Parts: sequence; structure tokens; C-alpha cells
Amino acid sequence: MELRALRYFVTVADELHFGRAADRLHIAQPAVSRQIARLERELGERLFDRSPRRVRLTAAGHRVLAAAREALAAADRVRSAAAGPAGVMRIGTASGVTARLERGIDELREQSPAFDVVLVDLPPAARLNALRHGEIDVALARGVAAAPGVRVLPAWTEPLFAVVSARHPAAGREVVSVAELAGGKSLIHDPSVAAVLREAGVPVRPDRPAGSVQDTIVEVGSDPRAWTVLPAGQVAEIGSTRVRAIPLAPRTTITGSVVVPAGLPQPCAAAHRAAFGD
Repeated sequence: MELRALRYFVTVADELHFGRAADRLHIAQPAVSRQIARLERELGERLFDRSPRRVRLTAAGHRVLAAAREALAAADRVRSAAAGPAGVMRIGTASGVTARLERGIDELREQSPAFDVVLVDLPPAARLNALRHGEIDVALARGVAAAPGVRVLPAWTEPLFAVVSARHPAAGREVVSVAELAGGKSLIHDPSVAAVLREAGVPVRPDRPAGSVQDTIVEVGSDPRAWTVLPAGQVAEIGSTRVRAIPLAPRTTITGSVVVPAGLPQPCAAAHRAAFGD
């Protein structure tokens, strides 16, 4: 019995849809169907009831699912053990997640203390691509709903803040709307933040590709007409006295996710989500 077949089975059981399972595994749907059929022949049991409208686990499927999850988790533990005490977890980071990273790493080390951590700072698209190609092991990202070849696990939400120059007319306000700032100089460079604002009914778009948060803060602080919008985590790490952060009205949030390889066993994925999520 191949671990690959068990992994395909667990993915179909999670999705209850062969097409979505194939997308998550980043393979063609017929390959998934063949592996499931082979597993059913090997076990001598039907694992799924299939109809044109839905897919359901059989009673045997439910029994096999628990055992399959345990087998995949055990295989993952074997791989971790083979890496020995010098095992490394490579984490693709986002800006403004220092406290989240520290807490998550501590929690994971309580479960498996013998690993080192390497933090990899990459732009969002490059971060997901590195995960897809096995160059990092897990990534934190904001504003990502789905991506091919990886599994996106929503794990936290953060309110968005307007950030303006200390000389901006709105600098003393307790709350402010994006519409009230629209006459100034927008420095929203992050496409994920722009997308959240558009979903909230505010027609903004990045004025150029995303740069570093630090550079954006310097730009905003240097121009009394300038403004941007940042998540709370990034706001918490602002060290400049030249800008002011103001809560948005109405309150608007962005979702942060733990992103893992598509084939990572469910127990491991859940542990990563719990460690870095809220």
C-alpha cells in the first residue's frame, strides 16, 4: 500500500470532490481516480459513494480515514526523525508578524523541540512559489484566498489602519474613512490591501509594485498629503514619530493565512495553523 494512495484518499475525503482534490494535489483528476480505485481494490472495500451530484464516504471509508491520517502522520514523524537534531524549518515570513512568529515557533518547539528555524524574507508571490518548489516549508501571508500547488489555511484577521503624515489634516482624528483621504496622495503599494479595500467598496489600487513597509512609512512621513493603509501587525512595528496610524471607519480587516505544501498530512497542517493562528 503506497503512502501516495493514502494521501490522495485523505485529500478526496477532505474535499468530498475529486476535482477539488486534484486541484489541491496539483495533479490531473484521472490520476486521483485511478489511485482511489486501486486502493479500493487492495482493501476490498468501497471507500466512497459517488453520484453525479456528490461524493460521500462509506462506512468503510470513515473507518479507513482515521487510520490513513494516522499512517500519514507517522510517516511524517519518520521523515522528521531521519532529519535528526539538525532538522530545519524554513519559514517564509511577512512583514509585521514578529510576535506571531515568536509565539508560533515556541509552540511548535513544545511539540518537537529538535529543529532549527530559518526565516526567509520574500515578496508574497515569490514566497508562495518557493513553498511550491520545496525551497521553504511553511509561509505566512495576508490576503491570499487560494493558490495552485499549496494549501491556504486562514488563521487570523487584522484590522486595517490609515497611516498619514503627522502633518496631515486628519492626523488628530480618532477614526477616518478612506473616502475622506482620497483627495491626498495614495501610497497603497500592497495589492492584497488594495483588494480588501475594493471588496469593501473603496475604489483604490496600488499606484506601483509593493515596496518595503519601512520605505512606505518614510514616504508618508515626508509628505503632508500622503497616506497609506496597513494591517495592525505592520502598524505595531512602526518606529517613526513622523506618521500617525488611525483606525478605519467602517472597520475593515484583512485575513492572514498559514500556507503549507498541498501534500502535507492534515495533522501537521493543523498543528502549523494552530501555532501561528489566533
